[in-house]
Amino acid sequence: MKKCRITVVRKARYDDLIEKYENPITHACDMREGETFLSTGAERPEGFCESAWQNLYPFVFALANGAENFFDGWMKNRRSAMISCNDGFRPVSFLIEAEE
Repeated sequence: MKKCRITVVRKARYDDLIEKYENPITHACDMREGETFLSTGAERPEGFCESAWQNLYPFVFALANGAENFFDGWMKNRRSAMISCNDGFRPVSFLIEAEE
């Protein structure tokens, strides 16, 4: 099984949606752009957001097991995927890459 590198590529924040729909919360996301994590054996890396992991796991699992070319050429790198977490107010985009 291959290791997968997960890189935080972008964090967004939609203040208009937060103001209109979200109840106030004291803590949201700790991810930082440029931060990287390494998944070994398709396991969630230590310190990685559990909620985001739910979205990334199917792709990490597939890449770790040799899958490539998702959706017939969607990614330039056939052994990668760009997946976002499910937070509609503060989405984070992650690049997942299978290591050689």
